[in-house]
Amino acid sequence: MSISASQVKDLRDKTGAGMMDCKKALAECGGNEEKAIAWLREKGIAKAAKRAGRAASEGLIGSYIHSNGKIGVMVEIKCETDFVARSERFQEFAKNVAMQIAAAAPVCLKAEDVPADLLAKEREIYKNQAMAEGKPEQIAEKIVEGRVKKFYKEVCLLEQPFIKDDKLTIQDLLNDLVSVLGENVQVGRFVRMALGEDQQDAAE
Repeated sequence: MSISASQVKDLRDKTGAGMMDCKKALAECGGNEEKAIAWLREKGIAKAAKRAGRAASEGLIGSYIHSNGKIGVMVEIKCETDFVARSERFQEFAKNVAMQIAAAAPVCLKAEDVPADLLAKEREIYKNQAMAEGKPEQIAEKIVEGRVKKFYKEVCLLEQPFIKDDKLTIQDLLNDLVSVLGENVQVGRFVRMALGEDQQDAAE
């Protein structure tokens, strides 16, 4: 089937992917925009995996101060070249991640970084809840695993739903950015400070 220029433009506006990639995605998916978006996202994940081993020694510190002046965030976003670090798309991503941290207060970057004692405590709580509901041991264990996955989405930055579009995670945004910019991009350390609260920070 023929793909119109307006279809390609609409898909590009929604995803930020290149014109040729958008045209190919639409052709592969029979002109279905939703399927084309999913196709581009999968390709972005593949590209991100290929580029993950490349050195990311450039970048910037993204920051956000809430309008009331009582919450502030700094986050390290790394890439391969200064040229990309200065691009509007990269800087917009840094700002969005900083706003995400301010709003959603993640504990760490990814699931592997969750402190062992915190995870053990959560698992114990979930198991006690399941047993109190009268669930058999085997079923209780499955319930615990399901609730742990939900817990990761709450406390791990990369797994959190994006505050501006909850159909996407921060990892999805990162994969899309890698696909568009063609460089290894990483979220590094971050710190979130709220007036009168304990400081929350995370390392890469």
